[in-house]
Amino acid sequence: MKTVFSFIIVSVMAYQLGWGQHKELQIAAALPFRPGNVAVSNDRIFSTVHPLGNDGVNVQLIEITGKDSYRPFPDASYQSIKGAPKGKQIDSPLGIRIDAKNRLWIVDMGQNRGTTRVYAFDINSGKEVYQYEFSQEIAPKGSFIQDLAIDDVNGFVFLADIANPGILVLDTNTNTANRITHSSMQPENIDTYINGELVLFGGAPARVGVNPITLSADKETLFYGAMSGTTWYAIPSSVLREGKSKDEFAKALKVVGPKPVSDGVITAKNGEHYMTNSQNYGIDKLTTSGDLLPVIRDKRLDWPDNVSISGDFLYISVNQLHKTTAFTGKPDSGTKPFYIYKLAIK
Repeated sequence: MKTVFSFIIVSVMAYQLGWGQHKELQIAAALPFRPGNVAVSNDRIFSTVHPLGNDGVNVQLIEITGKDSYRPFPDASYQSIKGAPKGKQIDSPLGIRIDAKNRLWIVDMGQNRGTTRVYAFDINSGKEVYQYEFSQEIAPKGSFIQDLAIDDVNGFVFLADIANPGILVLDTNTNTANRITHSSMQPENIDTYINGELVLFGGAPARVGVNPITLSADKETLFYGAMSGTTWYAIPSSVLREGKSKDEFAKALKVVGPKPVSDGVITAKNGEHYMTNSQNYGIDKLTTSGDLLPVIRDKRLDWPDNVSISGDFLYISVNQLHKTTAFTGKPDSGTKPFYIYKLAIK
């Protein structure tokens, strides 16, 4: 009886920790440089090249063509030699999404150029279909605008700035933008540990503000949270589209549920949220009933940066970002190759 009881206890613990749940990670790509964010449509995989820890890499946006191959996207003319972007060339992109109209959107933080841009490309033709450069008033030099959510129904782009925590609202119909700030976008005073080691950023314990940002399937609810935060928020996107006041924003803001320390989140069509769990080499799922459940724990998920859903699979970019000099202040300790994985979630 004691043996049976012990087995039950271990089994319950295993379920709670996520052992054995959707355990099989498949390699979608093995890359010689750090992927940034990943976006997938009908098995076509696109990725930005992370601006941190990739010195000397002369591509910024790629399409995966095989497990160990890629091509510049849309072509070589948009790629820049590191530190010297010219004209239409992409500088330092990170956030990437594909909308229902098969347009690939990226946010280019412009760390070398000094201005932040949003690009959109038709993934079938490779043609640029939209570009916008933010003013210094909305995205001043030094901003770190690294994640975005696309409302292709109403023509809006919502972006998260971690350097000056806030959400940028871009109206692509009028080519106008504004910024809103709120205490919910600030980092919480919590430390991040990976494998028992304190994660630093810029030499101090990491405190990262609003970062993951997503939309509901009907585009009527915007979700967000701080990377260094344990709360996932929701706001009617109409509040942002219509430029409501800060007071109206605060009144409409709701808490959806808990979240782990996470760099990326994707909201599925059924309303569930898949979240990277930076501290525990994993992916969590926030259900529609508000329960935060482990999906997978695997040491190969060494800083899962962001996630994308296509069909029955979750795609995960993994880049060991916490091992870069920008985080540690020491020589980069990351090891190649860097991976994009796929994980069955249905």
